[in-house]
Amino acid sequence: HCWPRWTTSRGTIKGMSKRGVRDIPPPLELECLSVLWRLGESNVRTVQETLAASRPLAYTTVMTMLERLAKKQLVSRRKTGRYFVYAAQVDRDTVRHSAVRNLVDSLFDASAADLTAFLEAGAGQPVSQAATSNADDCYGEEDQSDGEIEAVLL
Repeated sequence: HCWPRWTTSRGTIKGMSKRGVRDIPPPLELECLSVLWRLGESNVRTVQETLAASRPLAYTTVMTMLERLAKKQLVSRRKTGRYFVYAAQVDRDTVRHSAVRNLVDSLFDASAADLTAFLEAGAGQPVSQAATSNADDCYGEEDQSDGEIEAVLL
């Protein structure tokens, strides 16, 4: 695949695109990162208070998550007085891109077209019907051969 590795203000994060390495942070780390995307930069207490509305967490838990993100170079930290201030070093779209790529690779056999067909099918409609109706929209009546769709393996 020709998908980019994560690029931060410090450069490319090595190893993030290798198979078997998690390309997106785990859910709790991702929640902390989301707070930093909204706030720009923040200390542990402010991230904890921001998360408290939806998920009350101990100060030490949030501190651990931010430290893990810093170790992965997904956030930076700098000392300001008695506190560390954290800032996201990877943008939201880069993480979204990696998450969608992981989804497509793991659940749709690396086929973006299969994901699109699944999304277009909507709830309750089998994907094969959506793919067939999409193919019907793409080809005129004279171009179809008995309504069959040929599969192309990459």
